[in-house]
Amino acid sequence: MTAAHPRTRIGVLAAIALITATALTGCFGNPVENLVNQGIEDAVEEATGGDVEVGGELPSDFPAEVPIIDGDIVFAAGSMGDGWLVTVSAKGGDPVGEAVQALEAAGFTADTTLGGTDGSASVYSNANYLVLVAGDGENLAYTVTTKQQ
Repeated sequence: MTAAHPRTRIGVLAAIALITATALTGCFGNPVENLVNQGIEDAVEEATGGDVEVGGELPSDFPAEVPIIDGDIVFAAGSMGDGWLVTVSAKGGDPVGEAVQALEAAGFTADTTLGGTDGSASVYSNANYLVLVAGDGENLAYTVTTKQQ
């Protein structure tokens, strides 16, 4: 299987992020949410050949050097080892702060920090990965991409 074009990978990850953000807003009831989740898994796996889990575990190829905060994994997807999206239902009061501390402890450095009234986001990187963490106080989404060498 050939690697996806970088724009294709970014587009797929952006679509996954949009779907996940919509799901996190509580717009779907449980029966519909289950149906939507299965549809998301099937559609993304078919389009990318990647691994998708709605509720459960990290994809098997998720990079071990990217720390994930404690909490329940709500959504996890990977795109052929090039990018991953993980949403965690956080157990602490400041999930973005916890994620930033864990990333810094693992050797990642800040690239950019964004903030707003309804949530915040931070971008960190190391030699291999670029990590965007964004949260709303209850949930934290990680978007992880490989750096082009």
